[in-house]
Parts: sequence; C-alpha cells; structure tokens
Amino acid sequence: MPGSYDIATVLENFPFYVGLVVVIVLLILLAKRLQVAYPVLLVIGGLAISFIPGLPVLHIDPHLIFVIFLPPLLYEAAWSISWKELWRWRRIIGSFAFVVVFLTALSVALVANYYIPGFSLAMGFLLGGIVSPPDAVSAGAIMRFVKVPMRMASILEGESLLNDASSLIIFRFALIAVATGQFIWYQAALSFSWMVVGGIGVGLLVGWIFMKVHRFLHSDANTDIVLTIVTPYVMYTAAEVAHSSGVLAVVAGGLFLANNSHLFLSSTSRLRGFNFWENLTFVLNGLVFMFIGLDLPEIVNGLGSVSLSAAIGYGLLISAVLIVGRILAAYGAVIVTLIMRNFITVADARSPGLKAPLVIGWTGMRGVVSLAAALSIPADFPQRDLILFITFVVILCTLVVQGLTLPFIIRNMRLPDPDAVAPEEEVEALLRKQLADYALHHLEHKYGELLQSDPTLQQMAVKWTNSSAVSDGAMMTAAGKEAYRDILHHQRSWLRAKNRHEKLLNEELIRKYLRYLDLEEEKLEFV
Repeated sequence: MPGSYDIATVLENFPFYVGLVVVIVLLILLAKRLQVAYPVLLVIGGLAISFIPGLPVLHIDPHLIFVIFLPPLLYEAAWSISWKELWRWRRIIGSFAFVVVFLTALSVALVANYYIPGFSLAMGFLLGGIVSPPDAVSAGAIMRFVKVPMRMASILEGESLLNDASSLIIFRFALIAVATGQFIWYQAALSFSWMVVGGIGVGLLVGWIFMKVHRFLHSDANTDIVLTIVTPYVMYTAAEVAHSSGVLAVVAGGLFLANNSHLFLSSTSRLRGFNFWENLTFVLNGLVFMFIGLDLPEIVNGLGSVSLSAAIGYGLLISAVLIVGRILAAYGAVIVTLIMRNFITVADARSPGLKAPLVIGWTGMRGVVSLAAALSIPADFPQRDLILFITFVVILCTLVVQGLTLPFIIRNMRLPDPDAVAPEEEVEALLRKQLADYALHHLEHKYGELLQSDPTLQQMAVKWTNSSAVSDGAMMTAAGKEAYRDILHHQRSWLRAKNRHEKLLNEELIRKYLRYLDLEEEKLEFV
C-alpha cells in the first residue's frame, strides 16, 4: 500500500496492485512445482520487481501489518493448532517462545553493542526484539513438502503462536529505554505481567462475548463468517487499548473459540468458514512476503552515511548469531529436559537424539513480524535506517539459506517418529471401524423401533454394518478413487447437459446436485 491514502493515488496504481496479486499466485504455483517454500520465492520475486523502472514505489505502513494483516493470520493459526498438543508440549513451547526469545535478543544486543558502531546495549536489545521471533508461515510452508514427526510440527506451531508476543514486548521496552535513557526493572516487570495476563484475559473475554453473540443471533453461515472476520480485530484492538498484548489476546481468544466451535457454529458454518479462512490467509501471506522484497529500494536509500557493504556485513553477522544461537538453544532445551525429568514429569523423558534439535534449530526463518516491528520505529529514531536494513538482510538470509536447505536436511535426517504406534493407514482404518461401531450401537439402542420402519435408517445401518465388517487397513485404492472421480466428472457433465436442454428445469436444483457431487469428491480424501 502506498504511504499516502489518497483515493486518486490508490486508483491510479490499482492495475499495479492487481498485477501484484497475479504475480503472487504464479510464484506460489511455481514454488509448489519446485517444492520450495513459497515465502522464499515471494521475497526474491518482490526484490526483482522492485528494480523494474517506472513502477510505483511501495511505502509499507507498519500499522498495515500490525492492525490489518497480523490479527487474522494469528487467529487462523490459533484455530488450526491442536490444543491437546499445545498443552502436552507446553514446557518446551513456552521455553522457546519466551526464554529463547529473550536469550536471542540478549545475544544480538551484546554482539551489536560490540561490533556495530553507535549501537548501545539498549539499541541492541531493540534490534534483538525485532529479529528474535522465527516466522511461522515459512516453516509451515516447508512442512507441506516434507514429513516431520508430529511432536516437532506441534512444537514449531505452538512456538510461532507465542513468540511474536514475547519479542514485541521486548521491542517495546527497548524502544522506551532508548528514547528515555533509563530502564526501571520493577516497572518493566509489572508492565510485562500486565501485557501477558491482560492480553490473555481480554482475548478470552472478547471470545466469550462473540460466542454468546453467535448463539443469541442464531446466525446463518454467511453471518457467522462475517463475525469471525471481525473477531480477531476486536480482540487485538481491545487489548492494545488496554495496553496489553494484542497478539496474546488474538491467540488466547482464537484457541478458546476453536475448542468451543461446536457450541455456536453449525456444520455448514464450519465448512464454509474453513474454506474462506484458508483462502484469506493464502492471500494475506502472499502479500506480506511480496511486500518485504518490494520495500528494499526504500530501505537502501535510507542508509545514509553507512556504506552498503558494511550494512550487509552487519546483517550477515546478526543472521549468524541468530542461526547459531537457535541451534544451541535447541540442544540446550534437550539437556535441560533430561535433567528436569528427574524432578518433574515431562511429556517425554526419552532423549530425542542429536538430529531433532538440529532440525528445530534450523527452522529459524524470520519474516513479516520482524519487518513490521522495524518499520514501526519512529522516523527520527537513531540508527533507524540501519536497523531496517539489518532486519531485511536477516529476513532474506534466513529465508533463502535456511528455507532452501531445510527440506534437504529433513529428508536426509530420516527423523524417527516416537509417537507413531502404527502406520497411519492402519490407525485411520481402525478409527473408521470404531466410529461405525459406535454409530450402529447408538442407532440400535436408541432408535430400535424407528429402525424397523424407516428405510433410510435401515440403509444407514447396513452401511455401518458393512463398514464394521471391513478388515483393518482396507481403504479405497488409488485406482478406485480415480475411477470414482471419473464417474463424478461424467455425472457433472450429464447434469449440465440436462440443464441446457430442459428449459423449464429449475437450475437451483441442478446447482444443489452439483454441490453434492463436489462434496462426494471431497469425501475421497477420507476414504
């Protein structure tokens, strides 16, 4: 978005923004084909586009990221994560999201204070707060191409939900310390406590209110989706107005609503909402990573007296500190867990070996939150332009180096999955059989008399009986699925042809059965 919100300027550049969305889609498709994390290609693509002469100069307003982009992205992530896994691995997730973030910021502060001219310790902490949180989207995009143990994916997802809050808290305190020249630890401790407790409290309160609103209005699917769009913005804004953490508010409220969605959302609302949010986050993530690359020329022009080579060197130095620090933290977490298992109950007391900590340590790609935090520094702040440039180098370096090599490392590590008690296909087949058994038992015991006279219920009973009789592991083959898809395709063609030839046939009826065929094709993912 441009720095000015003049409508005429926006309309004048509108074709550029439309073209940008098209480029984003094409780059994401290319990333899937190359099996590369799409944030990598988007940043590189944005960087390449920024050098094309005659294009509008992009000025990223940090409020655009914090207020418009961040709440829905966090909210969708909170709905996607497993609360069970989050609670199971709460200790290691909490240590990475808070302790490791603080130690990372401290390491960056010490190195920046020693090696970068003009950087005080407080300014180093400011830089550390900016670059300390790894980006969730980048790691998640890579996990789609390579299989990792479930516990590792859960730890990375849980960490990414919380580390943005802790890093932004550090950033705020460092910003105040640099501006005022003093740091009062007990005031900072009280403020930190309120930001955490207040943020969680505001998020839960707003979530509870919206749940009551959904139930009171008896809303349909369209209204439910609109309310879910509004919810994260209200959570974030209310928490920020209360001077607490908007990030934690959205995460806490999102987790609360996700785990109670069956109480206030219909199945239709949940299905449509899932599809809507998947598309929305797809577009938002694409835009923010493209923005990172497009903003480079403005960042470079602001370096002033600092040479480009020196600024690049500082950026690479901080990147090395972040990469090495995270790997050491991953191994340190293992050592602490092995020691603490003698005193407290931990989720898994077994040693994870040497491979898993290395993979977790290598997943430290930085992203949009870091750039937004750097951009939010006041214009007259000392060393602002250099901090911005270092942040950009860190994002680019970690995304390209770690993002491109992580799939290779994961494939060659061949990580064992200690939670896999049986092949996934066997577990799924057993679950389907048990679900059918339960449904048949409930039908026979509660609706036995109705079952004798209702043909539809009798057909359902036969279906569940046959499902229960199927041997474990029996699933529709790939060839069977392909054949069924071909049948569905021909059914669609028949319906459309019938709709064209019979002029008096209600097209709504045709559309209804076309949607039914779409659902049947979707069901193939579960058979």
